[in-house]
Amino acid sequence: MTKILTGGVGKSEVAGAVTGLGLPGVEVVVSNDMDAALALRAGRADYFLGTCHTGAGASLGVLVGLMGSAACHTFGRAVPGAEQIEALLDEGKRVFGFALDQLDAVTPALARAIAARTS
Repeated sequence: MTKILTGGVGKSEVAGAVTGLGLPGVEVVVSNDMDAALALRAGRADYFLGTCHTGAGASLGVLVGLMGSAACHTFGRAVPGAEQIEALLDEGKRVFGFALDQLDAVTPALARAIAARTS
């Protein structure tokens, strides 16, 4: 089972979007930055999807500080393609930030890519 934590301004909306996909083997939990960082570091969660209004700083600020930049990526206001997401997952990125208004495009793409790796 892969556990995805959500946080930031749109944490409930992201959780709902992932849950709505009905991806087998994926559990989604609404969290906050600090609890998510601790859970990821302890191996109690696998990924974090964070949102803020710009998709840059506030979506991942605490997580970058506690997890390190090597584990984190912010898309900002850009909508990533499947190839970019795959490359980031291949690099070991587990923490992703994006803009709240990109939620409908980014969330399903990320969640499906994560689920495909765990099935």
